Amino acid sequence: MAQSPIQAAIQLICQEKNLSEESVLRTIESALAAAYRKDFGNKMQNIIVNFDPKTGGLKVFDVKTVVEDLPEDFVEEAVEEEIRYRTTQTNDRLESAVVEDGEEAPRKFNPRTEIQIKDAKELDKKHKLGEEIVTPLDVPGEFGRMAAQTAKQVIIQKIREEERQNTFEEYKALEHQVINGTIQRREGRNILVDLTHGTAIMPMEDQVERERYSMGNRMRFYIKSVEQTGRGPQIIVSRSHTDIVKGIFESEIPEIANGLIEIKSIAREAGSRSKVAITTNDESIDPIGSCVGQRGSRIQTIISELNSEKVDIILWDENPAKFITNSLSPAKVADVEIKKDSEEKTAIVKVKEDQLSLAIGRGGQNVRLASKLTGWKIDIVGDGGKVVVDGEGEETPAEAETAEEEETKEEVAE
Repeated sequence: MAQSPIQAAIQLICQEKNLSEESVLRTIESALAAAYRKDFGNKMQNIIVNFDPKTGGLKVFDVKTVVEDLPEDFVEEAVEEEIRYRTTQTNDRLESAVVEDGEEAPRKFNPRTEIQIKDAKELDKKHKLGEEIVTPLDVPGEFGRMAAQTAKQVIIQKIREEERQNTFEEYKALEHQVINGTIQRREGRNILVDLTHGTAIMPMEDQVERERYSMGNRMRFYIKSVEQTGRGPQIIVSRSHTDIVKGIFESEIPEIANGLIEIKSIAREAGSRSKVAITTNDESIDPIGSCVGQRGSRIQTIISELNSEKVDIILWDENPAKFITNSLSPAKVADVEIKKDSEEKTAIVKVKEDQLSLAIGRGGQNVRLASKLTGWKIDIVGDGGKVVVDGEGEETPAEAETAEEEETKEEVAE
């Protein structure tokens, strides 16, 4: 059977707005109910419309719920109907409210959606409390211009609300995950990102200083938070969050995605360097080799996704001394002394003089990231007796340059 023009229009709206046919049909029925009230209804009617998109025909009903008899003092007069009339709720009762002094206000009768039992019995003695009385209504003629305008406003508003709700639910389910997005434009200090079914905001603090966000660039983003606001869903994404590294590792390395390799911790200075500690319970798997990939293919893809940010893959170990030794890679550690009597977790790491600059890293970065990765406060001691506390000891320009050169040599060697 061929589609009617109305059915075709509904399907087109569903495709463009990513909505279900049921929700669009419900919106049309809501709009028709508002139009009917505008031209033919009255304040005391709870209008429900059943619309057939195949024929374009509609049936109109007044639906009321039978409630107990209430004293006249509690009978609430009907008020003017707003344009956005909630016709989908057939049991729209006024529940007991709590007033300022903490006492419950008396229950009131709503003549628009309810009918008292004594009046229901007059219509039919078989009516009972809680029953819905559905009264068919006639459609005297075609809707007028004002009623049509009212229906149009209701449809636009309802579809917009449905679209916003769907967007919120879709991205709320993806909160704290990594997804693809396209740079849309800059708005003040914020970057707007197109996520296909929604637009996200990347605040200044979630941007990486060294990255350039040109319009049309496709990148991966970490969904930091999704909140519903009066203007629709607010989606905050980040490129600087540590968990973006974890998400990219999971998407690029199947062994991590299926749980064969576990990421134990991550330390990151966004745009510069990250250290990722991994482990596995499967002796047949080489965790570092799996992450690096054949000829470095996997790690190079990850580095590319992070815009050339350096990534160190560290083998986690339950022995703190061994884990700290691994975390200071690419420096070679001579000895690690764990201070067990200290209030805070502190380790003294001894290295040879020629490894001191490499262990510290440029600007103390290597030891600083190692400390974050392991959760230990690391003091580095060289052969000459120099002590660096968590990368905050003095470092000469020559040492900084040496550290950078040695890191570069290490990368080339790998």
